[in-house]
Amino acid sequence: MNAIPAFRHSFPGILAATTVALATFSLSAAADELMFKLSGDAEVPPVASMASGSGVLTIKPDMTVSGKVTTSGVAGTMAHIHVGKAGVNGPVVVTLAKGGDNVWMVPEGTKLSEAAYQSYKAGELYVNVHSAENKPGEIRGQLIPPKAPAY
Repeated sequence: MNAIPAFRHSFPGILAATTVALATFSLSAAADELMFKLSGDAEVPPVASMASGSGVLTIKPDMTVSGKVTTSGVAGTMAHIHVGKAGVNGPVVVTLAKGGDNVWMVPEGTKLSEAAYQSYKAGELYVNVHSAENKPGEIRGQLIPPKAPAY
């Protein structure tokens, strides 16, 4: 007989804890929707270029990546996602596919490695579009997650 009154007193606490846990899970499970610009000024070293670009990427907690980069004023030869904080060049982690004259797409099913995902969370991934004139990179844009420090 005493079990029901005890449960009645603990039920609001259980409900509150469950609500907080679900809210925390919902926040941590949300995908990051990134919109970013690319310019020659962001290259290392900076490139004097009239080219520009913009990108929209989605990075999910399961480390999958989707999206595209659109450029203007550059005949891109390659485009990649690299590891490297602002001001530092780094290795390629994803090769983007040419999707049109000025469009580069993340290949379907692309997934970051655990190390690359942690680099992303630290604000240390960038997109680089290469050209014949600037093989190391003509325009670049840093991928800044919502909670990473802006460089």
